[in-house]
Amino acid sequence: MAGGRETCLTLIGFILICLTMVASAKSAPEIPTIDQAYSKISNSITVEWATVPGATSYLLTAEDGDTVIETMVANSPGTVTGLKAATLYEITIRSISAAGRSQASPPKQAKTVLAAPILEVSSPSSDSILVQWEAVYMATGFSVSIMRANGLGSIWKENTTNTSLTFTSLEAGTLYTIKAYAWNANGIPGDDSTCNQRTSPRAPASIQVSFDSGALKASFSWALAEGAFNYTVMALSDSSELTCSTAFSSCTISSLQCGTEYLISVSASNDAGSSKSSSEVTLKTVACAPGRVTIQEDPPGHLSVAWSNVDLGDYYVVFVKSDDGLEVHCNTSLTQCNFLSQCGFTYFISVFAYNKAGQSPLGDIFNYTTAPCCPSDINPVLVSSDRVEIVWSPVRGAELYETKAADGYNTVECNDTAPGCTLSALECDTKYNITVYSFSEVRGSNMSCTPQFITTAPCSPEIKNVSRDAFSMINVHWRSTNDDATYTVTAQGEKGLYQCSSMGESCTMRGLPCGSVFSVTAVAETQAGRSLPSYSVPLETVPCCPTGLTVTQITQSVINVSWTIGRVAQTHVAVLESHTGQSKCHTHQNYCLLGCITCGINYTVTLKAISATGLTADCSYQSYFSGACCPLGVKLYRLGSNGIRIYWQASRGSASYSTDLYGSKGIFTCTPSAGLSFCDVTEIPCGDVYTVMVSPVAETGLKLTFCPKKIYSVTCSGSTLGMVIYRGKRNEE
Repeated sequence: MAGGRETCLTLIGFILICLTMVASAKSAPEIPTIDQAYSKISNSITVEWATVPGATSYLLTAEDGDTVIETMVANSPGTVTGLKAATLYEITIRSISAAGRSQASPPKQAKTVLAAPILEVSSPSSDSILVQWEAVYMATGFSVSIMRANGLGSIWKENTTNTSLTFTSLEAGTLYTIKAYAWNANGIPGDDSTCNQRTSPRAPASIQVSFDSGALKASFSWALAEGAFNYTVMALSDSSELTCSTAFSSCTISSLQCGTEYLISVSASNDAGSSKSSSEVTLKTVACAPGRVTIQEDPPGHLSVAWSNVDLGDYYVVFVKSDDGLEVHCNTSLTQCNFLSQCGFTYFISVFAYNKAGQSPLGDIFNYTTAPCCPSDINPVLVSSDRVEIVWSPVRGAELYETKAADGYNTVECNDTAPGCTLSALECDTKYNITVYSFSEVRGSNMSCTPQFITTAPCSPEIKNVSRDAFSMINVHWRSTNDDATYTVTAQGEKGLYQCSSMGESCTMRGLPCGSVFSVTAVAETQAGRSLPSYSVPLETVPCCPTGLTVTQITQSVINVSWTIGRVAQTHVAVLESHTGQSKCHTHQNYCLLGCITCGINYTVTLKAISATGLTADCSYQSYFSGACCPLGVKLYRLGSNGIRIYWQASRGSASYSTDLYGSKGIFTCTPSAGLSFCDVTEIPCGDVYTVMVSPVAETGLKLTFCPKKIYSVTCSGSTLGMVIYRGKRNEE
């Protein structure tokens, strides 16, 4: 297009040259001077200049470095169009006359203003309009204004650097005019854009509902909303959604369901969109007839009618009519009613639901026959610990009786048409829950009959063991599963009868004679009765202890222990014990020799009596001091013509000694002073053989005679000193 224009201008120029050559007397017009060049529209620049005399038109040229655009104008001002927005152009002008055209004027720069933003508008709510646009080249900010399209009211203007803006607090359902433009860094505004947008309407108010319960339909009305073109009514329930639409202020919804709660909302709409739904109004239809009706006797004499809860049922009325013509009813907001009833009757029952809309339709009519009456005057008689006999009077409606005895683990049953039953094979000491149920074919068993409790006699205890302690007390232990039982243990024998009692599992008997045999039994007793005796256990008491325990020292290292044999003792064990060791013998005789005794120390003597079955009685304890040790180194020295000094070395365990000389002419004795180890015998004849024995003397004064004896010969040599000749030891017991 521009190339064609240039060709045309070239041709014109050529013609002008020719004309100039033909009419050389005429000259070209003056070069115009541009006063100012400016842009008010993004695709054009306006140029102003002083008029050139003789010029008939002007040629305006705009160059941006890439393109050249020329425009012929008649006079100032002139406008170059077809330019790019926000672009810097170099502007020149030539004047044209019949004589030709002038040279281009000095250039002047001008820049086109910014392009207008392309607007997208919407109404997100009834009181707001959202304005959005794309970024504009070279724009640093935007100015957006809004006013009512009818010109009423004020203009609201906002500046922003964003590409969107929301005007709020507007009037619902009203048409608004929106104008927007961008500006550059110098604050120069660009082209503006204008559009209209209506706000969406407000939700309808003053909603009225009129429900026709018979036809199950509802009519709705409301106040008209400003700027609304259409209205939609929605009835929403958990299972359905019903609507009606109209351009008016009322409509009707049919085919509503019983027992349903609907949330009613009305919305208005126009070309901007729909309003929010109005505040919801609740519509409750008439309740449906109650279902799942159940009838129970719990307990007998109390008829319980229950049904499933129905939606929108505010309360219920139950009618109960017995087969004798009597009718009662119950009014409740619950789902159960209780009626007094009599066993053996048939009742006819119907249930209705009510709410503000009215009564539900009639549901099913039910009939119910009550259970037979429970037996009365039940008389349980305990026959034994494992058998119970029960009798009662016949009751109305019962065709069969079922008796059960339960202990929590096992159940014993008997069924009979007769009003009595015998329960056998019961457990001892067991609490039974005994119930007699009446039965009929129509209703079955009356399971609410009152039980009775009875406990059988206690079980026989089982003796586990019979033991004896160190104090000859008899401890009897038994096993039993009885509760709160008192046990009596009896030991019976030829020496009499002995007993002990306990509520536990053991007791102790004292004072049973030694050397006796008893038969031990146990019996349990409770409030229910007395058990059979347990199996007997034989009991043998320890043998009786011997009497007359005697300890005699035979030699320095041997003693004899003797006793009198006690009852049923078969053998005995004698024990002699000290810090140096122990000496023991086991014998069936009534004495025992114990050797290896150490002289001069204290011993403890113990004697045990043992029966043929091995029962042992620790019979006696006795302290025994063994005899002092015999002295050593016994020697005789002559003192004068008729005196002898006996000398010895003192031994352990004795502080006193006695000396005896036995000769054919007499017995001579001397006792040394305390602490001395020699003794003098005077007036002893010489020329004789003497047996000398130095004996320890016990604290009791008893002289021990088991020490060895020595034989000495006392000669008469005529000298007053004489000679004492040792002849050796004398062996004597």
